[in-house]
Amino acid sequence: MAQATARHILVDSEAKCEELKKAIEGGQDFAEVAKQHSSCPSGRNGGDLGSFGPGQMVPEFDKAVFNSELHTVLGPIKTQFGYHLLEVTSRS
Repeated sequence: MAQATARHILVDSEAKCEELKKAIEGGQDFAEVAKQHSSCPSGRNGGDLGSFGPGQMVPEFDKAVFNSELHTVLGPIKTQFGYHLLEVTSRS
């Protein structure tokens, strides 16, 4: 079964998500931005979600994680939890 590792940043607005994406694309470190801004408990670990397989995350995440390029900041991705920036760090 496919496995992936990813990290994310969760915020409550699309505008904030876009602002943080621009900051990361401008050179800020994803993990540091996650620590400072993510409302998810994973934020204190730089947004690290660990390893997971298809169906273990919400459908919006699954689609992005298993169909996108590695090491690219994706988002905003809207889920029932809020707005996410997502970076897939590995996939097998």
